[in-house]
Amino acid sequence: MPLSPTTHAIIALAREAGRLARAQSGRIDRLTKRGAEAVTEADRACQRLIVSGLRARFPDDGIIGEEDDTGAAITHDRPRAGERTWVIDPIDGTNNFIAGFGNYAVCIGLIERGQPVLGVVHDPSRDHVYAAARGEGAWLDETQIRALDTALSPRSLLMMTSNCLVDDGRLPGFATRWLRDTTWKLRMLGSAALEAVQVAAGIAHGAVTINGKLWDCAAPAAIVIEAGGRFTGPRGETIFPYDLTGYAGAKVPFVAAGPAAHAELVSEIAGNW
Repeated sequence: MPLSPTTHAIIALAREAGRLARAQSGRIDRLTKRGAEAVTEADRACQRLIVSGLRARFPDDGIIGEEDDTGAAITHDRPRAGERTWVIDPIDGTNNFIAGFGNYAVCIGLIERGQPVLGVVHDPSRDHVYAAARGEGAWLDETQIRALDTALSPRSLLMMTSNCLVDDGRLPGFATRWLRDTTWKLRMLGSAALEAVQVAAGIAHGAVTINGKLWDCAAPAAIVIEAGGRFTGPRGETIFPYDLTGYAGAKVPFVAAGPAAHAELVSEIAGNW
């Protein structure tokens, strides 16, 4: 994989966290944080491992992580110098992980000046790594990957996270229309990051997440963009550059898609919200 030493170091760190997670998948208690969100001690242990590795190698960089050790808040440490912040989801797809269902991922992304410039999404169950850095290409293990540049068709796979409810508790019209009136092949994996990187890998034409957070999208965004895809808000609005000031877990809904499919998907969403 012709990636930089930095990218390879992050891959190694994600793999180490993945081994820790895989050893406990389906064998650990479900806890809750900030209301009813699922979390486990494995989430926290994986984040501690990743944070320790990042701080040893990049002591001046900032860190945003989904977890802290109390469940009362996220981790948000500002950079000591510069404008680089690592964004971590130690286990994306925690409910799958708890159940022993293999669709979960370790996600480490780097945001610099508000832009996603490096991303690693490790699938521990299948021992796959999706990785990219600006100018280094996007990769699935040793194979370079590219987003599909074709239009949506009856053969297209479209990824959707299972929770599509908007803030007022309503299921938006696009979701029911896609289930009822399109021939697209809808798939729900239960991990926003794994769904998004299927776009980068040229497997899915698009992936839609309504209730994601920054840690769900920072790493896959870098991969999708480097693979030639587009990564925006659901109605085409710009996500990046993202202002990290005071970030405390705000939702970051997104559409990841190949360049031709993206326009159709955001038009559908905007017209059927």
